Amino acid sequence: MSAKLINGLEIAKKRREEMKQKVSELKKEGITPHLTVILVGDDPASKSYVSGKEKAAKEIGISSEVIHMVADATEAELLAKISELNHDADVHGILVQLPLPSHIDENKVIEAIDPNKDVDGFHPINVGKMILNQDTFLPCTPHGIIKLLEAIDCDLEGKHAVVVGRSNIVGKPMGQLLLNRNATVTYCHSRTKNLKDLTKMADVLIVAVGKAHFIDASYVKEGAVVIDVGVNRLEDGSLTGDVHFDSVKEKASFITPVPKGVGPMTITMLMENTIKAAMRLR
Repeated sequence: MSAKLINGLEIAKKRREEMKQKVSELKKEGITPHLTVILVGDDPASKSYVSGKEKAAKEIGISSEVIHMVADATEAELLAKISELNHDADVHGILVQLPLPSHIDENKVIEAIDPNKDVDGFHPINVGKMILNQDTFLPCTPHGIIKLLEAIDCDLEGKHAVVVGRSNIVGKPMGQLLLNRNATVTYCHSRTKNLKDLTKMADVLIVAVGKAHFIDASYVKEGAVVIDVGVNRLEDGSLTGDVHFDSVKEKASFITPVPKGVGPMTITMLMENTIKAAMRLR
């Protein structure tokens, strides 16, 4: 069998059309959702991500601004800028593009953002609410993956979901969102023994390790749903995922491609969080 493709680009496009309507309604009430992104330094990948966010905001009708700070900007300068934005009533969402230069404490920066403007969903208060399954801003990539699974009518209740990777941005919150939907969750990581034995038990396999083609067909259960979060650039300049797509697609029931899989949903959920922040002013 050959897996059905989960087209994140198309699913994201549909959700963005729905968002346009929400933004239009808010504007009629005198509220224009506004996202401010802070970019420290000139990392090419970060600049590309920020550009994608600007484009998505414009498409949906969200007001956006990018504040560029030099790579050697001090931690105090960045925290002062965040404080200024926290107190700006016209700013609904604040995002500091990660990673930050090594001299700046990322945790301190994340904690400085007003939880009500934390559209990345990384603030400890929002993480705590997520764990308690309370209404909050959810981390964009894991939330986007949940929406991809919903789009293919994947009922997570009682399913065994295996998450390979335990980052604070994807792996850890991913497992929690799956648990909140009554899946049985196994976390795997660099210290996991007998990794293949565990991944082959997965009804839903989510891979976020940052290693090209790390998971091939021998790691996958027949008929599993496979979500590839990885984005790796090969020597020829092309992008590929953490999953060996060509072999795994012959074993999985559904699979995300790279690119045009998880990526478009990440930015889409950021826009959704920004709209949600603005709607709280109603």
